[in-house]
Amino acid sequence: MPADPAGAATAAKSVEGHRLTAAVAAIFTAAGIRQKDAAIVAEDLVAADLEGVASHGVMLLPMYIERIAKGSVSRKSGGEVVSDRGCAIVIDAGNALGQLTARQAVKLAIARAQEIGMASVAVRNGFHFGTAGRYARMMAAENCVGIVLSNTRPLMPAPGGVEALVGNNPIAIALPSAGAFPVESDMALSATAMGKIRLAAAAGKSIPADWAIDSEGRPTTDPAAAIKGMLLPAAGPKGFGLAFVIDLLCGGFSDGAVGAGVGPLYGDPAQPYRCSHFFLAIHAGHFPVGDRFAERVRDEALRVSASKRGPGVERVYAPGELVSATREKSGGICRLDAQTVTSLIAAAAGVGLNNFESELFGGSK
Repeated sequence: MPADPAGAATAAKSVEGHRLTAAVAAIFTAAGIRQKDAAIVAEDLVAADLEGVASHGVMLLPMYIERIAKGSVSRKSGGEVVSDRGCAIVIDAGNALGQLTARQAVKLAIARAQEIGMASVAVRNGFHFGTAGRYARMMAAENCVGIVLSNTRPLMPAPGGVEALVGNNPIAIALPSAGAFPVESDMALSATAMGKIRLAAAAGKSIPADWAIDSEGRPTTDPAAAIKGMLLPAAGPKGFGLAFVIDLLCGGFSDGAVGAGVGPLYGDPAQPYRCSHFFLAIHAGHFPVGDRFAERVRDEALRVSASKRGPGVERVYAPGELVSATREKSGGICRLDAQTVTSLIAAAAGVGLNNFESELFGGSK
C-alpha cells in the first residue's frame, strides 16, 4: 500500500466533490495561481472525476504543480490574441494553464459566431486543458455546434510502422439540444488515453493487448512497457488519419507546434509542453432551422436511448448521455485511488499545506 510523505499508510478515499474542488484550488493558490483562476481549474479537474474520466481528473494536479514551480506553465490568467481576422482568431497562450486559455478561446468563438454565424480560434503554445468535451459543451449551451481539437506529442505509429508520428489527439463535438443532457462525442484517437495506462501502472494492473505496443513494436499488456512504447490508433488507419489532420489543424492554423514540436506532458517539467488547440463554433441561429435544430437533436438522441437492446444490455446510451448519467450516479462524491490520494497529499505539502489530508478527508472512507 502506498505511503504518504510522513510514512503513514494511505488508502483509497471518497470525498465530496465541492470539498475536493476547494482543496485542489487551495493547492493551486498556494502555488501562485490567482484565486479565481485556481477555482476554475480545480472545478474542471474534479468534474472529470465525477464524470468517470479519472485520467483527466485530479491525478493530474501534481504534474501541473511541478510544471508551475519549474516555470514551464505560466501563472497568467490567459493568452494574447495575436491575430483577429473576423472568423479566424489566433491566441498565443504563453504556456498558461489550458483550462484558462480554453475558456478564453470559447468565449471569443461564441461571441463571434453569434455575430457572423461561425468562428474559429486556434491556440498555440498551449498546455493540457483536461477534457475537450467540456469546452464543446460550453459552446453547445449557447446554441452553437462546438468542435474542439488538440494535439499532443507523437505517441502513435502509422499502421504497420514502429515510429511514433502523431499524438492521441482528441476531438470533441457537442450539439445544442433541447433535451435533458448534452449531446456530444468526445474521444482521443488512440485505442485508449495514456492517462488510463498510467492509472493501470499505478494500480499494478495489466492492459488489453490492443492498446499499445512496446518500444520495439510488439503488442504489450504491461503498462510500463506501453508508457515507454507507443499507443495504437483507434480503428487503425482511420484513427491515424484523423489524428494526423487534427495535428495540422491545431498547430498549422495557429502557427504553433506540430508532431515532435509538442513536448512530452510527463517529460522535463522545466520545458514547455507547447501543444496547440482549435475551437470552432457554428451558431444554429444563423441557419433557417433556428431553434428547431436543438429540438431535432433532442428527438434523435431520445430515439437512440429508446432503441432495442441486445441480450443482457440494461440500457442504451445516446452520445453524451453516459457522461451525464455517470455524474448523476456519483452523487457528487469523488472516489480517489490510493496513488492519487498519496500524490495529492505530497503536492499539498510541497506548497506548504501540511494539514491537507486531515482537513480534506477527515473521517471519510
